[in-house]
Amino acid sequence: MVRSNTPSRDRLETILARLERRRGDERVFMKLYAESARAEAAAADRRRQEGKSLGPLDGLIVSIKDLFDVAGEPTLAGSILRRTAPPASADATVVRRLRAAGAVIIGKTHMTEFAFTAVGLNPHYPVPGNAVDPMLVPGGSSSGAGVSVAEGTSEIAIGSDTGGSVRIPAALHGLVGFKPTARRVPLDGAFPLSPSLDSIGPLALSVADCAAADAIMAGETPEPLTPLPVGGLTLGIPKGILLKELAPDIAKAFEASLQRLSRAGASLAEFEIDDLLARFAEATAIGSLASLEASRIHADWLVDDTAPVDPRVKSPLRRRLAVPDAALETLLQTRRALARAMDERLARFDLVLLPTTPIPAVRIASVEQDKQQYRRVEDLLLRNTEVANQFDLTAITLPMPGTALPAGLMLMGRNGADRALLRVAASVECLLQNG
Repeated sequence: MVRSNTPSRDRLETILARLERRRGDERVFMKLYAESARAEAAAADRRRQEGKSLGPLDGLIVSIKDLFDVAGEPTLAGSILRRTAPPASADATVVRRLRAAGAVIIGKTHMTEFAFTAVGLNPHYPVPGNAVDPMLVPGGSSSGAGVSVAEGTSEIAIGSDTGGSVRIPAALHGLVGFKPTARRVPLDGAFPLSPSLDSIGPLALSVADCAAADAIMAGETPEPLTPLPVGGLTLGIPKGILLKELAPDIAKAFEASLQRLSRAGASLAEFEIDDLLARFAEATAIGSLASLEASRIHADWLVDDTAPVDPRVKSPLRRRLAVPDAALETLLQTRRALARAMDERLARFDLVLLPTTPIPAVRIASVEQDKQQYRRVEDLLLRNTEVANQFDLTAITLPMPGTALPAGLMLMGRNGADRALLRVAASVECLLQNG
């Protein structure tokens, strides 16, 4: 876990000084809470000196995505449209729980508008370039979250994941990113994209830190994460479309990761889910579930041709607004049936393995003006991660060694298998790091 003998206040001041030096070109944070963070860090240091720690998050520097309510200010969700929104009356549930656990909330991070896109661009704000190379996209929609952890301006970041928005930026930065089973972490006070698909999850440098943050946000008591050895586990590999169009070094690294797991005693078995993916694609021919539900949430401004909203958000949502409510309800029923079918398909496996994204981060310039290339990149970034959201699963991405640019190994588990997934992930993390 992220731990240091350096006092929280000292670590915080180092970060704030760094942010002050770039204040004229800040691209990662939408808002900083310097004074309240100083008070929180000082309180954590006092507790540490007195031996009264509040737990594993006490004194850690945590950033939150720009869609979580903080009392007394409007929640922008990456949109200039919401600058005149009423201020939040209370902190989001997850923010309140993080504060109660001693987390030092440093600020709100950049995101794509209304969390709808996955590349990391938002026309209203400068792009937060990837921490590995600022010329590369950060991944979205939790774009600033990924950069903040990777560059060291936060120790844990909290994002939302509707189709991969935690796991994509985590993978493109070589971080751990966890998507819990939907509805396990309360969504109260989080600006919604798609209530059926939204999850709240952490990005961090380790599985243990993600597990601690997840437990706090879920209202559980954090317990030490005991790794579950992979020896004797049966791991499924979904052959077919999800393993197509892999960048060569990602394909090579994925195969090497599988070999490490096999040498550690895991049993690997290929299986098919392309038929379930095809049925889901057929059901969403009327529009993605995220766009359909989002069109209802944003119906008020969608009828306004002059609304200053990213065309990559506005255009698809306006089209979906015309889809009848009855068709959306039918889609939701179909999704429930397909989720049950997927659960049955996964029942013989402990976990499922995939590359988190089939490609690494691309250059910002390659997608900024080229709509066709943007669409291709976004489709690829979402392709593997969105499966966990669509079929109501839990998933985590781990840094996958052996690639020129950061890439992720994704472990997916059945609905509700969060704790077991995290325990196995802790073992896989060690295996990948140590060979």
